[in-house]
Amino acid sequence: MKIAVINGQNHKGSTYHLGHSIAEKIQGDKEITEFFLPRDLEHFCTGCYKCIEEVSDCPFYAEKKVILDAVEAADILIFTTPTYAMHMSAPLKTFFDLTFDLWMVHRPMDSMFSKKAVIVSTSAGASPKSAMKDVEDALFWMGVPKIYKLGMAVHAMNWQGVSEKAKAKIDKKTSAVARKLSSGKKPSVGIKTRFMFRIMGMLQKKGWNSSPVETQYWKDKGWLDGRRPWKN
Repeated sequence: MKIAVINGQNHKGSTYHLGHSIAEKIQGDKEITEFFLPRDLEHFCTGCYKCIEEVSDCPFYAEKKVILDAVEAADILIFTTPTYAMHMSAPLKTFFDLTFDLWMVHRPMDSMFSKKAVIVSTSAGASPKSAMKDVEDALFWMGVPKIYKLGMAVHAMNWQGVSEKAKAKIDKKTSAVARKLSSGKKPSVGIKTRFMFRIMGMLQKKGWNSSPVETQYWKDKGWLDGRRPWKN
């Protein structure tokens, strides 16, 4: 089982420890590939739209491809982000900005429709729900069918400051999520994803897309003729 962990921060604080714990607790033989942002992708999207015509024309393609190769190969994706100003961290937002061309409305990757993902976020006091919702929205539009979330207000500025009582609660929660992720059962694609994928196909057929290149991508995949990536 391959696991890709994308940390929306460089430091190893509370959020990192929760995500790391989940990865380590997943049962069975596993290979964990881990990234830290912005260390492994430090660029902001420039809005040049070059990726729409040719993915490799993105000025930051080389760094982005290393992460995306690991994401595509993974069975499980783990995204961690501290709750910054009530939302996901800027480095993680940058990652999703730089991969918007992989959303269903553009050129989604087949493999995304068979993955499980977990979103982890902690905060010092406020609810981390809005930060996790940011990530959940992006993963939905990438096609990920099964998304778990684990958010906690740890009432501390760093991992060392988290109380033993809170850490015991964290241990139970991370173990529960890891058990769910350990199942070898392929996740089923929900009705919302199926519906939106169909709508995106209709837009491609009508030419209401960003580029003819995208329409050709959908044609080559057979998606405009009824094939679906989750049935491959």
